[in-house]
Amino acid sequence: MKLVLFDCDGTLVDSVALIHEVMVRTFRHFGKAEPTVAQTKAIIGLTLDIAIARIDGKPHADAEAVAMMAYYKEIFVGVRSELGFQEPLFPGIRELIGKLVERDDVLIGAVTGKSRRGLDGVLETHGFTSHFFVSRTADDCPSKPHPAMVTECCEQAGLVPADTVVVGDAVYDMQMAKAAGAAAIGVSWGYADAEELWAAGADAVVDRPEDILAFIH
Repeated sequence: MKLVLFDCDGTLVDSVALIHEVMVRTFRHFGKAEPTVAQTKAIIGLTLDIAIARIDGKPHADAEAVAMMAYYKEIFVGVRSELGFQEPLFPGIRELIGKLVERDDVLIGAVTGKSRRGLDGVLETHGFTSHFFVSRTADDCPSKPHPAMVTECCEQAGLVPADTVVVGDAVYDMQMAKAAGAAAIGVSWGYADAEELWAAGADAVVDRPEDILAFIH
């Protein structure tokens, strides 16, 4: 039995436009310079307070970063509705999940820096809720690259990290997988360069969702 743990933003769904818009409005509200798209992409995958602190040039999440996180969460749903943006699946993801669901030797899970509400919203929107057996979010565990998201999913599934594959688009996903003792597959369609994923410890970097199947045995 294999456990396949997917990152969400940049791996399952293309959410950078929405995340960036909410981030821009948050920084503007607090009288700070608006982040660039590149800055936003660089922090996707981290827990929100840490992500905001990094954009703001701080080594740690302080009280202001926590306040900004609260504001971000407060306006997120409204911005999402205003933009009519539902965080679309990347091409080929629906077909990949469908093939994995058909297998009796695979369990599917999610490990994400999104909130529990955010992840549940994505899974519900795309009809994936019943397909994901386990999940851990920023509300449950320390931020990536801490291995807790992976190890806790393994414990819940009754499997070990050696039988687990983490699929993600960020260096934090690769580092988290390696720290937990799991295999790491990077995806090139997300928000990090393939070279960065290899340098972070990726066991493979794929260009199409269907290519992931070759690494799950």
